[in-house]
Amino acid sequence: MNRRSLLKGAGLVGSAAMLAACDSGGAQSGGAPAIATKQRQLKMVTSWPKNFPGLGTGAERLAKRIEALSDGSITVKVYAAGELVGALGGFDAVSQGKADMYHAAEYYWQGKSPAFNFFAAVPMGMTANEMNAWIRFGGGQQLWDELSARFNVKPFLAGNTGVQMGGWFKKDIHSVEDFQGLRIRMPGLGGEVMKRFGATPVTKQGGEIFQALSQGNIDASEWIGPWNDLAFGFHTIVKNYYYPGIHEPGTSLSLGLNMDLWEDMSPREQEIVRAAAATENDLMFAEFNANNARALDTLVNEHGVQLKRFSDDILRALGTLSAEVLADAAKADETTGKVFESFRKARQEGIRWGAISEQAFAHARSLIDG
Repeated sequence: MNRRSLLKGAGLVGSAAMLAACDSGGAQSGGAPAIATKQRQLKMVTSWPKNFPGLGTGAERLAKRIEALSDGSITVKVYAAGELVGALGGFDAVSQGKADMYHAAEYYWQGKSPAFNFFAAVPMGMTANEMNAWIRFGGGQQLWDELSARFNVKPFLAGNTGVQMGGWFKKDIHSVEDFQGLRIRMPGLGGEVMKRFGATPVTKQGGEIFQALSQGNIDASEWIGPWNDLAFGFHTIVKNYYYPGIHEPGTSLSLGLNMDLWEDMSPREQEIVRAAAATENDLMFAEFNANNARALDTLVNEHGVQLKRFSDDILRALGTLSAEVLADAAKADETTGKVFESFRKARQEGIRWGAISEQAFAHARSLIDG
């Protein structure tokens, strides 16, 4: 293979690595002076407990990839929730320049604008594949950029948990009435759906959920899925584990950079960050799918967890209320309305294509033994 073919076939990450090598030091051919490389030492704040599987480790992996692709010219120190700012304080810290970047879920910022929910997860929303399609090729990134720029932030997709579970419930859920009076940990617009069901939604960061459940401060909680839920030990308190998690069908996680930092970066540095975030987005999704399957087996077969499905009647009611919640959120302001319309169009396209692609194949595969 000649040099021209090698360069033509190199992918985005490879290109970033080659750019890093070219800028990292030594003399160029013909004795020309090397291009000086700016050294950056950046701080990343996260919403996750330190070294927490998938989320915390994904943020660490993202930081290391940025450093590797930049040949060490960019270093990123990762701070877990509470180490530099609180779990829900990353957005303000980055917006104000107190930190350089965050790794989090955008629905944590819904107090700034309801539109942020659509860039993480909304009830009865889109799967990971559909979210990726909308953000990357359906106009989602442009809308996200416009929204975040108002707060001095540049956002990227940087992870996905896939379909989440419905959650842990201390009592059986047989009907819609069983939600009434229930104190349940659920953030974002999913919490609003629970409220309209008659439940009391509570927002707690991940590290607070176990204690709240064990002390009886809440009656139920969703978190993510089997892999993370096993790590937190919820099964030692509650045995009823419900699915599906309609509130978060494909939760996108994000990397947000301070806009002043982003605009100060060279095109090469920007491409390194972009490539690292895109890689982590795909890696984390694969990692969650692999580990959720194994963890679910452990929960059911080794810890006696009772896997239960919400009834069709409950799911229909959840769907109806979800549509109402999203429509009401869209009325909050012009920006949220514009984001909602784009999201809704992409979701409809995903449903139509999914019905004859993945959904149809999943049905076909279910007709035979695994």
